[in-house]
Amino acid sequence: MLDPQGLYEWDPTGLVEAERIVGEPGSAGLVMLHHFEGFIDAGETGGQIVEKLLEHRPHRTVARFDVDRLIDYRARRPMMTFRRDRWVSYDTPRLELRLLRDATGAPFLLLAGPEPDVEWERFVAAVRSIVERLAVRLSVGFHGIPMGVPHTRPVGLTPHGNRLDLTPPRQTPFEEAQVPGSAAALLELRLAEAGHDVLGFAAHVPHYIARSTYPDAALTVVESVTAATGLVLPEVAHALRTDAHRVRNEIERQLAEGDGELVAVVRGLEQQYDAMAGAETRGSLVAEPVDLPSADELGAVFERFLAEREGEGDGGTGEAGGDAGTEGRRP
Repeated sequence: MLDPQGLYEWDPTGLVEAERIVGEPGSAGLVMLHHFEGFIDAGETGGQIVEKLLEHRPHRTVARFDVDRLIDYRARRPMMTFRRDRWVSYDTPRLELRLLRDATGAPFLLLAGPEPDVEWERFVAAVRSIVERLAVRLSVGFHGIPMGVPHTRPVGLTPHGNRLDLTPPRQTPFEEAQVPGSAAALLELRLAEAGHDVLGFAAHVPHYIARSTYPDAALTVVESVTAATGLVLPEVAHALRTDAHRVRNEIERQLAEGDGELVAVVRGLEQQYDAMAGAETRGSLVAEPVDLPSADELGAVFERFLAEREGEGDGGTGEAGGDAGTEGRRP
């Protein structure tokens, strides 16, 4: 493997500040949050959190990754602007480590940007070298996954990592599964193998709105992250709470104006959710049978619902796009 440090460069000012913080007497080390665009992020869960953090908290760049080495531009073409007779701007991809502070002034790190297309092991080794140099005490990742759950019930979470003691005990819907890999998952795996503390949160997003912005999922993740890390992020939570209220109202409006078949699907998911919750309360893993449409019927209804929403333009609950939902970035 080539030298991992060749994949990034330090920002001198940001590095000095970060090293000064971790070198202070009594420093317990920094928390590093991370999210990479491009893999599954149902409801734009992780994307919303990154956006709100950078919007509401002061930040300084500490390190920049060489995106020319890591990104396949033909798979994810950056946007450019053409005005009248010339090109005037290029939306440069940025994969950066930033230093932020919460509402109390406590520092933490945020690693965010496009997921690397290549050199995953080298990238992970590079992040590990940063983690060790900056005395990161806990790395926390987050994203959304599409699930057969209704939007009318609390957002579920699947925590993972080697520090589950930082989160309340939860029933997991998974025993074992093989899924396509991601840079974030590999980062968590390799950091844990190297003895570093890691934690991740996957929010359960109703799959009929997985391709739209779903602030409830992002809010649930933020609340779990702050509870686990001690970070204080009231502006971020407030902004997501406001967005969540607006989106819930919009979803209900669309359901009220939609066809009866979609409403029946949502009500069926509610019955299934409540039956499972009741089974857990009784200490049983077997829920009462619920009459639900078949997987093919569900898929047809949801696809039609999404297609109608996308045709409405700005009238929907958020901008729809393949990368935000259940599909990968390649067609």
